[in-house]
Amino acid sequence: MARRSRRGRSQPRGDISRIMDTGTRTEIYGGGSWTVRSLRGNSEARTYVCPGCQQQLASGQPHVVVWPTDGLGGLSDRRHWHTPCWQARDRRPPRGSWK
Repeated sequence: MARRSRRGRSQPRGDISRIMDTGTRTEIYGGGSWTVRSLRGNSEARTYVCPGCQQQLASGQPHVVVWPTDGLGGLSDRRHWHTPCWQARDRRPPRGSWK
């Protein structure tokens, strides 16, 4: 009988921990402080417009949600970005008004 390969107990299968990361962090951009939450997507049939590229973003696609950290404003201040667009915001600033 062939031996099975054993993984260490602390090593996740297929590196799923990075895919499912839904951490919340604070980042500085445009002279302000922003709360950024990574989302893995959901089954809702909503679509958003990414402020970085002005393309549609389906809610089922992994992406980030960004809102001001200062607590001013409400749900209308949240913006859904493609993850690569948010990462490139310094090189390729958002189109239109999103703040």
